[in-house]
Amino acid sequence: MDKPPAVTLSDAFKFWLKLGFISFGGPAGQIAMMHYELVEKRRWISEKRFLHALNYCMVLPGPEAQQLATYLGWLLHKTAGGIMAGVLFILPSLILLIMLSWVYVRFGQLPAVASILYGIKPAVTAIVLAAAHRIGMRALKNKLMWGLAALSFSAIFALNAPFPLIVLVAALLGSLGGRLRPDLFVIGGSHSGDAKDYGPALIDDDTPIPEHARFSAPKLLTIVLSGLLLWAGVLGALCWQYGWVSTLPQMAWFFTKAALLTFGGAYAVLPYVYQGAVIDFHWLTAPQMLDGLALGETTPGPLIMIVTFVGFLGGWQQLPLSADAALLSAIVAAIAVTFFTFLPSFVFILAGGPLVESTQGNLKFTAPLSAITAAVVGVIVNLAVFFAWHVFWPQGFSGPFDRVAAVIGGLALLALLRYKIGIIKVIAAAGLAGWLLMLIKPFFVV
Repeated sequence: MDKPPAVTLSDAFKFWLKLGFISFGGPAGQIAMMHYELVEKRRWISEKRFLHALNYCMVLPGPEAQQLATYLGWLLHKTAGGIMAGVLFILPSLILLIMLSWVYVRFGQLPAVASILYGIKPAVTAIVLAAAHRIGMRALKNKLMWGLAALSFSAIFALNAPFPLIVLVAALLGSLGGRLRPDLFVIGGSHSGDAKDYGPALIDDDTPIPEHARFSAPKLLTIVLSGLLLWAGVLGALCWQYGWVSTLPQMAWFFTKAALLTFGGAYAVLPYVYQGAVIDFHWLTAPQMLDGLALGETTPGPLIMIVTFVGFLGGWQQLPLSADAALLSAIVAAIAVTFFTFLPSFVFILAGGPLVESTQGNLKFTAPLSAITAAVVGVIVNLAVFFAWHVFWPQGFSGPFDRVAAVIGGLALLALLRYKIGIIKVIAAAGLAGWLLMLIKPFFVV
C-alpha cells in the first residue's frame, strides 16, 4: 500500500469545514470521527502520532477535540493550518447557536417551543448525570478518589465554594498524595494503548518532524507573546470603549478564567460558568442556563460552546452597546465570549506543539490532574442536582413535584446508561414527548 498524496491547504479546508458541521456526539464522538477520517480512511497521520497528540490535548484545560483538530491542522499545514482547523471546528456551531439563541429569546415563550423545551430539560439533567457516571467510572478507581469526589460535592453544594478553589485544593492534594502514594493517583482509560496499523500514513511513525514543528525558544516566545498581546489588545479595547465594570470587559475576563479551568471537559466548567453568569453577574437565569445546555447538546462542535448562548443572552439583557441595539449587543457579546474562551487553546497548541513533537513519547496524567478529575466528578453531580431541583421542583421545594418531568428524565437516563442511545436521539425523543404532551393535555383537563 502506497503513502497517500500530499494534502493541499484547500483539501484540508474542505475537510475541517465538513467536520465542523458534523461533529456531534461530544468529545468522545468527535475524537472517534477524526480518528476514522484522518487515521483509518485518509491516512493523513499514523495512529501512534494521532494518540501522541491526543494525550497532550487530554492534559490541557479546554475542549480536547477542538485542540486536537488545531494540533493536527498545525502539524499538516503550519500555524495557518492549525488556526484554520481550530476555527472551522467551532465556526458552524457559533453561527447555529447565535441563530438558535435569537429564536429562543424571540419565540421561546410560544406554547410549541416551550413544550419542546419542557421535554428536553429533564433529558439534559439525565445527560449531566450520565456524564458524571462516565467520568466517574474512569476516574474513581479507589476509595481515595471517591473521597475527593465526595469532598468536592460537599464543598460546592453545602458551602458554595468557588470552582477555582476546588480545583486548586484538589491539585495541591494530588501533588502531595502523588509523592506519598503514587499508586493511588493513576487513572485508567488512557488513549495510549497499542496502535493499530492502517497502512502507511502521510505523517507516519518514522516520518521526521516537519521543520515548522521543531522546537525553537524564540518561536515559543513569539507565539506566547502574540497570544498575550492579542488577548490584552481586545480586552483593552473593550475597557477603553465601555469601561472595566461594564458587561463586555467583565465577560472577557470571566471567560478567560473559565477557559483556564476546564480540566475534565465542558461539564466540569459548567458549574463555574453557572456561578458567575447566573449568581454573580445575572447575565441569565438558571432555567435559561438549562435551556442553553439543551441547545448546546443539539448543535455540532464542543459542548463548551454553550458560552455562546450565555454571551448572547447576557448581551440581549444587559444591552452593553445601547438600549436600542439588543440584537447587535447580543451578537457582539456572543462572539466576544467565544473568542476569549478559545484563544488560550490556540496558544497552548501552537506554543506547546513543538515541545510535544520533540518528545515523541507518551504523556501521562500527573497526580494533580488525577485529583482534579476526581474532584470534577463531585462538581458535575452537584450540577445535576441543581438542574434536577429546577426541573422537578420548578416552584421550589415548597411547590409541587413535577412527576411527568421526572418520568422523562428517568427514561432518558435509562436510555443513556442502559441502552447506550446517542444524546441527539435522546434529546429529540424528549422534545417530541414534551410537544405531544402539549397536544393531549387539553383532553385531560376537566
